[in-house]
Amino acid sequence: VQLQASGGGLVQAGGSLRLSCAASGRTFQIYTMAWFRQAPGKEREFVGRVNWSGGSIYYADSVKGRFTISRDNAEVYLQMNSLKPEDTAVYYCAVSRRLVTNPLQYDYWGKGTLVTVSS
Repeated sequence: VQLQASGGGLVQAGGSLRLSCAASGRTFQIYTMAWFRQAPGKEREFVGRVNWSGGSIYYADSVKGRFTISRDNAEVYLQMNSLKPEDTAVYYCAVSRRLVTNPLQYDYWGKGTLVTVSS
């Protein structure tokens, strides 16, 4: 499975961005599509995930109410509203055969897209 993420950029605090990630290849292996992020000097953290049917969505507490994850076939999106400087990070999409949030249980990763939120 190959993953290609896009949509990062520079935005002011309070602004919005929409990230996209397209999966290709052996997509029949995918059960869960997720977003993670990694800020400078910090560990990679879970942001949100959606299962293949779209019926199960889960967010990290830090983004709940501000971010919305959605999926359309083999693409996953992350709508980010009310952005804060602490949201600055490289955002990665990932897929798993299981419904999980642990990054160690994700099988394939995209290269990441940088989101910078200025204060």
